[in-house]
This record gives sequence, C-alpha cells and structure tokens, in this order.
Amino acid sequence: MIIGLGSDLCNIERIQNSLDRFGDRFVQRVFTAAEQAKAQRRPFTRAGTFAKRFAAKEAFSKAVGTGFKAGVFMRDIGVVNAPSGAPTLKLTGGALTRLEAMVPQGYKAVIHLTLTDDHPWAQAFVIIEAQPL
Repeated sequence: MIIGLGSDLCNIERIQNSLDRFGDRFVQRVFTAAEQAKAQRRPFTRAGTFAKRFAAKEAFSKAVGTGFKAGVFMRDIGVVNAPSGAPTLKLTGGALTRLEAMVPQGYKAVIHLTLTDDHPWAQAFVIIEAQPL
C-alpha cells in the first residue's frame, strides 16, 4: 500500500546561483558525501546533478508529511543508486525515524524515486510503499 507521495520541481539555475553565492557552505549543508562525489564526477552538469538531488529531498519531505521540520534535515536524505542502477534514497537521522514511524507494524518501507531534468528544470517523484514482511 502507498503510505506517502511527494514531488518537487527545482530550477537548476537557482541551484547554480546558490553554488556561486555560497559555494562549499551550501554543498556541505545540503548534500551527502556520496551526492557531492557524484556531482564532482559531472563537472559540466554539476548544478543539474545537485538540482535533481535537491528535488528528491524536497519530494521525500513532502511524502513523509513533515517538510524540513520535526527532525527531518536535508543531509539525512541521500540519493544513491540501487545495484540495478535505479535511484533510491538512503536515510539517516530524523528522516529515517520519521519513515519508520509511518510504517505499520508487520510492514517494511520501500521507497520508489524517479529523477529527471531538462534545463532549466529538475524534477523528482517519491512514492513510499509499505510492503508486508
């Protein structure tokens, strides 16, 4: 059963402006080490890479119904790739705690994530599914 749904549309140029204005301080505050490494390997699409991940964080915060409050922070939400190559989320801290609180007893959470970009836009959708154990 679906227990959470969130989407976000992010302007890549807005992320580039934040990178230009705040530099590493912005990157360190918002993105995990794995996300930073991925963007570093993509110098020509660095802002787009960050924008998709920013949108995924926003989409997840909507899917769990808290936004970035109640202990859910951007760095607690990291975009990683499953062994198949599909994007998914690795959660820590308050984001993981909030997700665990949503899942009914006898179920496990499965996060579905899709990312896309077409300059100047980046978009993410998150579906949180509860599957029986």
